[in-house]
Amino acid sequence: MTNPSSKDPLHGVTLEALLNTLVNKYGWPELAKRIKINCFKSDPSIKSSLKFLRRTPWARKEVEDLYIDFLHDEQENNDHEGPWANWQAKKPQD
Repeated sequence: MTNPSSKDPLHGVTLEALLNTLVNKYGWPELAKRIKINCFKSDPSIKSSLKFLRRTPWARKEVEDLYIDFLHDEQENNDHEGPWANWQAKKPQD
């Protein structure tokens, strides 16, 4: 998804992939609540949203910021659920 040597979390992520990730995570109704743009409220689709976001820099920035927040939340969850997080639960019973 992203290049580990790049500090930009959006490096290598297309707007379409970013939007699909957010739609899968939150759904259209929640996206419409979080980002007040009509393309998320009225008959939402990936195609129409991409068209709008590519032409509207402020809206694209809002979506990118939400995606970055999502990545940080995912990273925090993964940090708490490291490989040894549930080692006792996985330990065989004698």
